[in-house]
Amino acid sequence: MAAGPWGWGPAVLALLLALLLGGARLLRRRYAADGARASLWGRAAARADGVRVLLVTAHPDDEAMFFAPTVLGLGRAGARAAVLCCSAGNYYNQGEIRKKELEQSCFLLGIPASDVTVLDHRDLPDNPAVEWDTQLLAAFVLKHIEANNINLVVTFDAGGVSGHANHISLYAALRYLHSERKLPEGCRVLLLESVNLFRKYISVLDVPVSCLLPRDALFILTEEETEQARRAMRCHRSQLLWFRHIYMLFSRYMMINSLRLL
Repeated sequence: MAAGPWGWGPAVLALLLALLLGGARLLRRRYAADGARASLWGRAAARADGVRVLLVTAHPDDEAMFFAPTVLGLGRAGARAAVLCCSAGNYYNQGEIRKKELEQSCFLLGIPASDVTVLDHRDLPDNPAVEWDTQLLAAFVLKHIEANNINLVVTFDAGGVSGHANHISLYAALRYLHSERKLPEGCRVLLLESVNLFRKYISVLDVPVSCLLPRDALFILTEEETEQARRAMRCHRSQLLWFRHIYMLFSRYMMINSLRLL
């Protein structure tokens, strides 16, 4: 039978895509089943008992939208996580609502309300055009680290994942604490890798790429855990505009986190 006017190209592409998708899902299941992999506690180890994690975020919903794989992966490995959210997310005067949504989301991610702290400081406004004062923010973060005996901090890298100025300010504050040697001895900082727009929205197809590229920690969620992350994100009802539903379906950050040590 002769090929149609378009030839066999579309059929071949569809077959290749199906094979790639199947391979990515298989790799995801195998990798997720092995648990968290991070050089922080040895490449052969799957446990992180004794690790006290502080997730430093800029806004309520960051913990679910960007960091759910890290939170769930570390929790699966035995670490205890707490959240320091550095604003109430009051850009649209929804701060009080968003604080409650944050606690609900964190509960679904395994973090009790007692381990969730929200800074609501006038000099740390939720505003994509405002860079927060590095030393002021660093002082708040360091105080929280010392008060809670934190030995691992997780936050954004220099790209802030989305380029949000508040996200990047968190990186600047942790970089300052690290470079000035103000962090307690043994306290390390993991930075969530910002990826390009294509990788950001290819969902499970980014699994092979993330596995091949260098990193210090990689967390990949199972299908069940990914749905858990989405349920946490749905707690942020005030933020669920149409494009965030698309984000939950296609963003690799709902199932994959690759991180580098500062």
